[in-house]
Amino acid sequence: MPLVRTPLPRARWLRSAVLVAASAGLVAAALPAPAPLGIGDPLFPHLGNPGYDVLAYTLDLTYPGANTKPLAAVTRIDARATEELERLNLDFTHGTVSAVTVDGLPARYESSGEDLVVTPVVPIDAGEEVEITVTHTSDPTGPAATGGWVRTGDGLAMANQADAAHRVFPSNDHPSDKAWFTFRITAPSELTVVANGLPEGRVDHGATTTWTYRSRHPMATELAQVSIGRSTVVHREGPHGLPVRDVVATADRQLMEPWLRRTPGHLEWMERQVGPYPFETYGVLIADADTGFELETQTLSLFERGIFTEPAYPEWYVDSVMVHELAHQWFGDSVSPRTWSDLWLNEGHASWYEALYAEETAGKSLERRMKAAYAASDGWRADGGPPAAPEPPTPDHKISLFRPVVYDGSALVLYALRQEIGTEPFRTLERRWVAEHRDGTATTADFVALAGEVAGRDLTAFLHGWLYEAKTPAMPGHPDWRSRPAGAPKTAAKPG
Repeated sequence: MPLVRTPLPRARWLRSAVLVAASAGLVAAALPAPAPLGIGDPLFPHLGNPGYDVLAYTLDLTYPGANTKPLAAVTRIDARATEELERLNLDFTHGTVSAVTVDGLPARYESSGEDLVVTPVVPIDAGEEVEITVTHTSDPTGPAATGGWVRTGDGLAMANQADAAHRVFPSNDHPSDKAWFTFRITAPSELTVVANGLPEGRVDHGATTTWTYRSRHPMATELAQVSIGRSTVVHREGPHGLPVRDVVATADRQLMEPWLRRTPGHLEWMERQVGPYPFETYGVLIADADTGFELETQTLSLFERGIFTEPAYPEWYVDSVMVHELAHQWFGDSVSPRTWSDLWLNEGHASWYEALYAEETAGKSLERRMKAAYAASDGWRADGGPPAAPEPPTPDHKISLFRPVVYDGSALVLYALRQEIGTEPFRTLERRWVAEHRDGTATTADFVALAGEVAGRDLTAFLHGWLYEAKTPAMPGHPDWRSRPAGAPKTAAKPG
């Protein structure tokens, strides 16, 4: 739903211009030098910012027609202060800021690390709603491994996980602060623009067209998606009349159709597992780019073209990877991690349903896959930490957070839990998890507590070993399973 702002009764706006100007100078003089802040995430300590809650983002982007040139941008952030703020920090880097206003009044700004530090002319009261508007550029160039904009063969897409949305737009770039999004993107009229959520019209200006999209559910910044290119949008109907829209290069429309038409069946299968799809639309975005990964951006999952055209990938594998990204719409998108250490809840569940789907539709044994994961588990834990306490990524390669232990190493936790409490209680747990935390954030402790409630007994001690210990516990029902010692040859997180 769109955010409706009420007028702000800021009586201090009535101060004279002289007093306001003097106040700004005194505040600036009294405050310490700006410094990058964070909310204390154990894996990304400078990510996110304290003191406010973002309610909504409005992103105005103008694409110049070449993906090697910066986009002109205006980002409006509607937020509510949770404490009194003399200044506030936004996560932003890799762009040039030319102006900042707070409730329409020009504000001081400067960069510190990867933060944009804003000093309004008067402090912001706790509980007060404010509107921060940043005029800036958004630069699509730079190393691909840093994330943010993905330069495709005919335009741009986004890959913001885990900490790269602030390379595209100023934000509180942490999944614990979800917000509603509106996108207004202007591009040359021969190009097609698609973003998260549903379209709200477009305006033709002749040489350029402005496209508007709005999310109907709150979203984490790392899940934002904008596609600009010579694309075709393919529409079809999913379960219960759900609008399904896929975005594919126009030249690949027929080539990709055998894959695109599978999505309604994937949706039906996932709904049988965990309940109703949680968003207003879904679809697949096939980008002509070499990313090395697929990504569950909310309502529009990003896939690299090569996964569908590489003959070495068997059909069952590609099919199950499509289900993996779809499963994330429940696990990671609708129910987002409170901290990045809770990532196993995203990737473990997506890997679980990927494997379950492969077993049901292609005869690929779930038990065999879990036995192989168990054999590798001690090595994975030694390399990357246990599932719920992963080691931080390397500073120059943030995607290294996504190690085998958070994929099959975490699906193994779910397999052990199902073995311990039984299939039907496990299915009940999964359905309750996504229903009770829909559109919110949740922690590992929340999952452990709900599992115990469903099972009718405290599972804290049982799950602690699976989630936090360096050595993998014994598998219920499989006392013969053995994990290879750390340093032994390792297996991949999942096929391919």
